[in-house]
Amino acid sequence: MFAERAERIVDALLESRPELASGAGDHRYDDRLPDWSADTVAADRRMLREAAHALTEVDADSLPVEESVDHALLTALVDRELFESTEIRAHEWDPLRHNPGMLLYALLSRPYAPVEVRLTHLAGRLAAVPDALATARATLRDMPRIHAETAVGQFTGTAALVRSEVPALLAQAPALRDRVEPAARAAVAALAEFADWLRAGLAADDGPGPDPRLGRRRWEARLWHTLDTELPAAEVRRRAWANLDRITEEIRAAAVELVGGPADDETVRRALDLLAAEHPDDHTIVDLASVTLDEATDFVRTHDLVSLVEDPCVIQEMPEFARGVAVAYCDSPGGLEPADLPTFYCIAPTPADWPAHRVESFYREYNDHMIRNLSVHEAMPGHFLQLAHARRYAGSTRVRALARSGPFIEGWAVYAEELMTTAGFGGLPVRLQQLKMQLRMTINALLDQLTHCEELPEAEAMALMTGRGFQEEGEAAGKWRRALLTSTQLSTYFVGYAELAEIAAVRPAEVPLRQWHDALLAHGSPSPRHLRTLLGV
Repeated sequence: MFAERAERIVDALLESRPELASGAGDHRYDDRLPDWSADTVAADRRMLREAAHALTEVDADSLPVEESVDHALLTALVDRELFESTEIRAHEWDPLRHNPGMLLYALLSRPYAPVEVRLTHLAGRLAAVPDALATARATLRDMPRIHAETAVGQFTGTAALVRSEVPALLAQAPALRDRVEPAARAAVAALAEFADWLRAGLAADDGPGPDPRLGRRRWEARLWHTLDTELPAAEVRRRAWANLDRITEEIRAAAVELVGGPADDETVRRALDLLAAEHPDDHTIVDLASVTLDEATDFVRTHDLVSLVEDPCVIQEMPEFARGVAVAYCDSPGGLEPADLPTFYCIAPTPADWPAHRVESFYREYNDHMIRNLSVHEAMPGHFLQLAHARRYAGSTRVRALARSGPFIEGWAVYAEELMTTAGFGGLPVRLQQLKMQLRMTINALLDQLTHCEELPEAEAMALMTGRGFQEEGEAAGKWRRALLTSTQLSTYFVGYAELAEIAAVRPAEVPLRQWHDALLAHGSPSPRHLRTLLGV
């Protein structure tokens, strides 16, 4: 009974959320964009409430372990979607939610079907852009200034994507030109008009605008849904401060080992300054990431840390429409994807309008040794490898293809960094960068909570990141923007790492390391608390 109900709910979620369907690899709705009109949103809330009720009627205790976990994961997903729709309501104030860029890019960049099929889907999505953005203008109110400013850049990037990439795809199927080109022109015009509308709003009100912070009640509720953990916000904060002290002692000791001197912050800065001098630039960073991915792959194979896969990973510049929030991301095929597609490991170069000193600061942060650590996190054996293992999970339902835990995904990637440096990857220079990243991900959790719950001032946030975290000013400024643009996601790194590391540490003595890591990755991307159940620990 549960499997049948779960499949019906999964189908309803996929049909109502084209972004979820495309990301999961279900291409039945690739000609659609999300519909944020009032009637559709109301209908969606009814569907979610009915799904939640149907799941409460299932006796989860009577299910096999795998299905019991699927029931818990699907219940959490439905509850989270209902909470986001009724309480957060981001589509009413965050213009970034209305950017069609990633949905268009997926059709342009991923050869999941013959070009004629993809262009037919693309024509549908392009044709939907004007109405979707008209709905956005009618819906959006009280936009925080930082969200509107970031959206201007992203929507401009989406228009540039359509102008530059659609003709190249059409060249492979010119018979569809009459259908696609008019839709592309109308979409570009609508995207430009929307960006102009945002600019006009910003110009008309040059004040700070509405506060982007959620406040404690909504932030703590969202954190509960995001983390799917038993840890309350206060305990996350306590553990983060304690971890910050622990890692500070470790990075001081590592710095002394590299450059000598007393075990203090000044020695850490001397060591990090020495490593920061070796860095790439906008022209070499992608090539360096490719080299470091190869190095990490060879290291994982030589040290037998986790089973490798044959799936391709393509490293490239981050598309312009996606920039402004994170420095890098891993874009992996979904769990329902039938085609043999690559994973994209994307890195953002510095913006063209940055002054030279800020560019230098960025690349001092993302120096040669930090890029090695970044490639571990984003690709090997981090996100790319973990998500490749996750796609190989096959259960009695499709729940695991949709219900992917952020704390598990980010927690594994941070754990992978520690795993690699403990085994000796990159030597002491990468170890120092990994400890710096440990400081960063710990501060991320503090920054997330202090910003949204206690109105942390920007100056204090910058002092925390550049002081206790030893971050370059440019990196800290970008993270401050991210803390305002997002909420609760920055906490997933620390909480996920803490929970994954605890699970990894209980490996039975007779189980080889690679076998244990394979077991951790064999169940999709469930919340760590459910992984414990699946592993019986």
